[in-house]
Amino acid sequence: MNGKQNISIGLFTMALFMAYGFLLIYLRDFAPGKEEWINSYIKGAHFESRLAHVHGNLFALLNIVIGYLLLQFNDRLNNVKSIAWLAIAGILMPLGILAEIYIGAPPILVLIGAIAMVAAVVLLGLAFLKIR
Repeated sequence: MNGKQNISIGLFTMALFMAYGFLLIYLRDFAPGKEEWINSYIKGAHFESRLAHVHGNLFALLNIVIGYLLLQFNDRLNNVKSIAWLAIAGILMPLGILAEIYIGAPPILVLIGAIAMVAAVVLLGLAFLKIR
């Protein structure tokens, strides 16, 4: 794990959540019962689905950036593999939100993903502080 996987997974994750965004547009503008969907804008599944969409794309972008930085500074950074794995595990957060919405899963994946992504960013920040 040197960052290349983060870029690849980040791009695929971004494509997934972009497609999910198109589903949300369909539900808002074209689906039967769209008025109910629009009226539930600030609560329930509608709010949670937008949260998953936004965080999915954000965490995908973070994986792309983290992967690029790991590739460029691989030989000068500490904990490269740990940072790479933690950033990938961060994608569990938006996937966990979707799992809550669609299959009623408990929020444990959301928490694991959020903690993993924060840890990846903190470790990467510390690794860059140590570069001379």
